[in-house]
This record gives sequence, structure tokens and C-alpha cells, in this order.
Amino acid sequence: MRTFSLKESQIKKNWLVVDASNLILGRLATVVASYLRGKNKPEFSPNMDCGDNVIIINANKVKVTGNNKLNDHKFYWHTGYPGGIKQRNLYEILNGAHPERAIENAIRRMLPKGTLGRQMLKNLHVYSGETHPHVGQQPKVLDIASMNSKNMKRS
Repeated sequence: MRTFSLKESQIKKNWLVVDASNLILGRLATVVASYLRGKNKPEFSPNMDCGDNVIIINANKVKVTGNNKLNDHKFYWHTGYPGGIKQRNLYEILNGAHPERAIENAIRRMLPKGTLGRQMLKNLHVYSGETHPHVGQQPKVLDIASMNSKNMKRS
């Protein structure tokens, strides 16, 4: 019996579109990271970029659960100057100029670190509005809300 080894010529990438309105942020990120990685395919290979291209729309309508998680989750970064530590909570990110960064960061942290993870992250396209410029690729709809009843916030 021989071990199957995936070649680059055998990789078939699909285009998927996900509507993130009323979806839970962490559950959305885990499903999308799995599709970006290619773990849903039978020919998955951990050393190859065999995942699909994923488009996420309505990124500004994503929800979180828990007691006051919007204000308690703080994200820090440093400017490089003395005393230059900055912070922003999740509420400010989702209601700011770039709400898609909350989803991008959650998914990026679930992918492998290194060159392969950066290559997989290029297959992710997140938009805060209803429209996207990838209509020509004819993406299929990925309904994450119907996968599990806990994936959607009911309020």
C-alpha cells in the first residue's frame, strides 16, 4: 500500500461566500479557518495550501457571546516608540473604520504560523458590506448558521 501525496497540479480550489450577519465570531472563525486550510477535503495535506478561497460579507454584523465581551476584550499593539502601547476593545473595532479586521485577526490566529499560513490567509477576502467584487468567480454559498444551532445569535 502506498502513501498518497498531494501534488500542486491536483489541487482544486473552490470559491465560497459566507454571510456573517448574526454569526458568533469564534465559531465563524473556526469553520472558515478549517476551509482555508483544506481540512474538509479528503485529499488534505498539512504541508500544502489545498484550501478554498473564502469570501466573508457583512463583517460589521458579527456577534459575540458572554457578559460584556465587547468591552472586556482588549487588543494591544505597540508603536515602537517609548510609551507607545495602544489598546482598543472589540466594540471600537467593530464600530470603527475597519470592522473586517476583527474577523481577519481571529482567523489568522487559527492558521499555521509561517509562510504556509500567510499563503492561506491570502485566500481570505473579508468585506464589511453586502457586496463583493468576486462575482465573476461564481462562489457557492456556505451556510454556517445551519451547521449548528449555536453558531447564530438569536436576539
